[in-house]
Parts: sequence; C-alpha cells; structure tokens
Amino acid sequence: MPIPFIAPDDEHTPFPDVGAALVEPNGLLMAGGSLSERRLVDAYCCGVFPWYEEGEPILWWSPNPRCILVPKKIKISRSLAKTIRSARYEVTENLAYREVMKQCGAPRQGSTGTWVTDSMINAYCKLNTRGIAKSFEVWEGHRLVGGLYGIVVGDVFVGESMFSRESDASKTALVHLVRTGRYKIIDCQLETPHLQRLGAESISRREYLTLLKEHGLRPDEILPDVFGSSVGSSSTQVVFNG
Repeated sequence: MPIPFIAPDDEHTPFPDVGAALVEPNGLLMAGGSLSERRLVDAYCCGVFPWYEEGEPILWWSPNPRCILVPKKIKISRSLAKTIRSARYEVTENLAYREVMKQCGAPRQGSTGTWVTDSMINAYCKLNTRGIAKSFEVWEGHRLVGGLYGIVVGDVFVGESMFSRESDASKTALVHLVRTGRYKIIDCQLETPHLQRLGAESISRREYLTLLKEHGLRPDEILPDVFGSSVGSSSTQVVFNG
C-alpha cells in the first residue's frame, strides 16, 4: 500500500490518521515534508516522529506497539545504583545539546550509516533553543561520555537517542531524566533488550495515544506564535483504530 508523499515546502497538509500507518515496515505513515518547527511539533503531538537516513526523503513513523517507560517502574540494578552513588559521573542538562546529537549519530559497530543527519541536528537544535528539545549529558571529568536527547510534549518526554562511551553512562542519563520528576511518561519509541532491562514496556498505539492525549499538549500550546491560539492541526485528527 502506498503512503502519502508531500512536498518539502508543504507546511499545512496534516499527517494522515496514525491508524493508516503500514504494518510492514511497522509504523511508516508518510514521506516528504520538512524538519521545520511547525512540522516537527505537529508530528510529536500526534504520536509521529521522523526516522530516515541521508539521501532518503524524510520518513514519518508511528509504530505499533510503542515502547514506553513509566518513571516509577524503572529498574535500577545493583551495579547501576553503585555507579550512581559513586559520583563517578556528573550529569548536566542542555549544556551540550548539539554534541549529544552528534555523538548519538556517530557510526556504531556493525553500521555504516546514521539517521542523525546534519539537517536533523540543525532542526532539533532550533527546538532546543525553544525549550522543546532537551538533552542530558554525562561527564567523567571534562569528557563527555554519555547522554540522551529528546522532545518534550507537556509531561511526556519523547526519547530520540542515547549514547555511551563508558560503562553505565547512558543509563545514568536515563535515571537522571526519571528523577527530575517532570514527566509522567518517557516514550522510548522502539523496544530494545537494553530498555527492557531498565523497565520499559510495549503498549499498543491506541494506549500510547491515550496517554499522549492525557499528559501531552497541543501544538498551539507549545508554539502559539507558529500555530496561533486554538488553531486546529493534524494532532486533532488522530484516531484510535490502530
């Protein structure tokens, strides 16, 4: 089944209902568009995120099931708790956002490409200056050894990626994120064994959208200067049939 493709300068065509996302590949919803503030905020508010590699059109996804972490359910192993107590690492917030994204996009073992493109880094750094995108950095002395970044939608933190250069560094960033007490839900997007061990679980797209509606915000509440007050957006057109 084909998916909609929109022009790069099309800022107003809404995302399709997420229930129309493909089963294979899981969650592919739309292609094209841009990484503008308007498009990105609208996407996250309706449970959609971009994921593509350099040279591809922007691909937009809403997978089913969805991996989330409820902060009170986080599992901290004895070894991780010991690392945190040792004060080996210092954790900061929004001190090196661009560098965290670059490190998350660095080639990893067994992979030659990256989905954290230069255009994505520039777009998300703009959201960071708006207070919409946030990073947590883990330092060992003056060396950045781990971190994560994501998008804030009300009381939902949509985690995009994390990296680790030393033992337990990315886990330390995640524990710090949880312990801020600001978020009801941490959206991990796609399940991995690493996240499962930390207490993440998979829920249906329907359940995720219900949580997003309960704890998130509308695009016009996040960027009123872009969307205007109470202006309809694609996030109002989400249906719970997937």
